[in-house]
Amino acid sequence: MSRRTAWVLGALVGGVLLFVLINASRPDATLPNRPSASVSLDTPEPSLLTQAVARVQDVARSQVPATPSGLETTSLTADRLDAVKPMLGQAEARLIGIYQLISQGQHREALALADKLVRDHPNFQLAHLVHGDLLSLQARPVRQLGDVPDTKALAASLQLSTLREESRRRLRALTERPPEGSIPTQFLTLAPQSRHAIAIDASRSRLYLFENLNPARSNPDGDRQPRLRLVGDFYISVGLSGIEKTIEGDKRTPLGIYYITSSLNPADLPDLYGVGALPINYPNPLDVQRGKTGSGIWLHGTPSEQFVRAPQASDGCVVLSNPDLERVLATVQIRTTPVVIAPELQWVQPDALSSDRDQFESVLEAWRRSRSEGNLAELKGFYSSRFLNQGRDLAQWWPRVESELRSTGPRELAIKDLSVLRWSDTDDTRVVTFGEVAAGQSRGVTKRQYWIRESDRWTIFFEGTL
Repeated sequence: MSRRTAWVLGALVGGVLLFVLINASRPDATLPNRPSASVSLDTPEPSLLTQAVARVQDVARSQVPATPSGLETTSLTADRLDAVKPMLGQAEARLIGIYQLISQGQHREALALADKLVRDHPNFQLAHLVHGDLLSLQARPVRQLGDVPDTKALAASLQLSTLREESRRRLRALTERPPEGSIPTQFLTLAPQSRHAIAIDASRSRLYLFENLNPARSNPDGDRQPRLRLVGDFYISVGLSGIEKTIEGDKRTPLGIYYITSSLNPADLPDLYGVGALPINYPNPLDVQRGKTGSGIWLHGTPSEQFVRAPQASDGCVVLSNPDLERVLATVQIRTTPVVIAPELQWVQPDALSSDRDQFESVLEAWRRSRSEGNLAELKGFYSSRFLNQGRDLAQWWPRVESELRSTGPRELAIKDLSVLRWSDTDDTRVVTFGEVAAGQSRGVTKRQYWIRESDRWTIFFEGTL
């Protein structure tokens, strides 16, 4: 979309943002029952924009303290937004600053900032929508929310619907926040080598970027409780057909636990991918077990003529604005950064995961002990009949284990730098990464295992070295 087209769309829709803001937090809200009135930027009376934002704040204050996902509902106070803004994309933070000024009745100041925002980001359609609302207050009476001539509203209905949904999700991300110190339930423990982690909530179109605060542990049996600090919170787009990818070309984004495998040079990519791309390891071993197909799932940017995409608009990748992706590219590391993609994240305090973490780690310790002792019969009992590694089933893969253990004999093995990530849907699974080091040695091999609960037993259905 050209800048002129985006400006025209914004100017045409007039009061649409009012409708968006109210419905973002209150789907059953109705239009205010009041006579038509002309509203100027200097009027001392509250404008419809002010009333809309105020109603959003009132709804947030009246909601229960936490959502079923563990998020806290909060009002759009200046202090709260100031605390959140450093985590947001710069353009989104500026947009929220405009919302603040609107809620305070400072429409002239809001218009000045909106004008600068659309000049700096001429393809930011939602910013043009806000800009158009503010311009409308100068040009004509605002008769109703979404005060657009019927013929023009019909022509732009798809774009307006998309922008309303984008605005709803952005606002929801601001009024439903992770409590301080909380983490998604997938992170049972995270090794210091994973300096950062990513969690994606498809229902909110958000990517959360964490810094891992766990230091390197001199004692491998020490506290494994994850300590993650939220450092980034970005709007994203997922597949055109939604989530839960199953087959090649279904235009869906996969769900599960993945790792960033590489970073692609933008000079080698078409403009479609923006400033770069971070491929992930879809299909992972669980996906392979389930017969899922497809490839080329990336975290990437947007083409030069777009600022962001609609909430569902990609071929299956996770798409960020180019400025937001640049922050991610400058932060994460390949091979060690986990990426959780969930329909909806569940947030808890780390100690709430202690029981689950301890229970699984006791099973992992039993596996380590069997392997250290070279007890082949006992060790084989930890492996699933569904085991698969690069097309080899357990019968084809197991002779290599037997050969290795017979050549080394019993020897004490230590598990170091352990990460355990949980994925629960129709099955309860664990993605386990660790260093396996023999006694007397300073280095070993890095392994990744996929465990599944089968008939109340944990078994391994994939194991490989990294």
